[in-house]
Amino acid sequence: MQTFFNQTFKLMKKGLFFALGLFTCMAVNAQDKLPAWLNNVKLSGYGMTQYQYNSQKEAPSNTFNIRFFRATLDGRIKNDFYWKMQLQFNGNTATLGNSPRMVDLFVEWQKYDFFRVKVGQFKVPFTFENPMAPIEQGFMSYSQIVLKLSGFNDRTGEHASNGRDIGLQFQGSFLKNDNGRDLLAYQIGVFNGQGINMGDVDQRKDIAGGLWVMPVKGMRLGAFGWTGTYARKGTWTVVDDQFNPIMTTDQQGNPVKKTQSGIRSLQQDRYALSAEYLINDWTFRTEYIHSTGYGFKQVYQTSADASNAEVNYADGNKADGAYALVIAPILKHKLYAKARYDMYRPTAEWNKSKTYYEAGLTYMLTPNLQLQTEYALVNDRSLGADKQNYSIIDAQVDFKF
Repeated sequence: MQTFFNQTFKLMKKGLFFALGLFTCMAVNAQDKLPAWLNNVKLSGYGMTQYQYNSQKEAPSNTFNIRFFRATLDGRIKNDFYWKMQLQFNGNTATLGNSPRMVDLFVEWQKYDFFRVKVGQFKVPFTFENPMAPIEQGFMSYSQIVLKLSGFNDRTGEHASNGRDIGLQFQGSFLKNDNGRDLLAYQIGVFNGQGINMGDVDQRKDIAGGLWVMPVKGMRLGAFGWTGTYARKGTWTVVDDQFNPIMTTDQQGNPVKKTQSGIRSLQQDRYALSAEYLINDWTFRTEYIHSTGYGFKQVYQTSADASNAEVNYADGNKADGAYALVIAPILKHKLYAKARYDMYRPTAEWNKSKTYYEAGLTYMLTPNLQLQTEYALVNDRSLGADKQNYSIIDAQVDFKF
């Protein structure tokens, strides 16, 4: 059986590589060979390489990484429809079985600015930072709250989904001022709630969306909400009101933990408050997220994990955090200094908070090649008093085409 799955996965990888090659040929020859109703097809992508040093006591690291490579095809159909397909190829991670994988595949009707319709797999409309591409986000990684509370490496135990899900979304901007600039924008969508490349498990859909105002050019002030469930079909231990296992007896009369099987859905309710101001090549951004809802104990990394429906009661049913950052031009469009405060509380309490104090530089060697360096002082209160403070040094060379 294992051999069968290995062979199947190899065939899937070959298929994806073949598809990418085919689409590349299509993009190169699009102007000559594609039908008139399918136009503006283009191939693009980017890669991110990394060196990182971590001084954490008893868990130091010093390594080069290939974060990932992404290849994208997009275009238009009869002008009103925009489509996009994006594949991701992972670097040296612990879960190479997840690579390559589809991260985006959608089509969007864009006839009107005030009302657009998107269907497929794409970013969940939650926070300002989530929709940003990693190469454009500005720091060595997304903020902790976006990673943990916006569908990346989510606290629910969901598989890594890059902030995406499968669903249907409506969005637009309207209420123009005298200069023709929109003052109000919105997004709202309905999703499976299971992350990328997954069908719905409990047949209960998530609803996520946001509304923001743009009072002056470059400024956005917004609020977002997300409600739904994350579910697994499996087996779990039945507990009492204090989360202690309820005991029963087996056929021989021996005491055993009472278990239950079926579909287990964990309710998730989240909101975010966001602000951003882009002016004269400066970037200011801050966001706060609050989450209510338990997560599963086992993170979903392999198919076997999907049937483990034990709940992580230790971290409670609340989490929150905030970040604030500034990116300042030293040489406009060339050299930037940056700083970020990044705090996450996995239990919504300070005794387990994790905070990054970050500072660094970004240098644009060319418009398509950049060097990022960063230092972070980390305070992780979930660790012992003698090892809760440590440093991270990160350097990345990123390219796009």
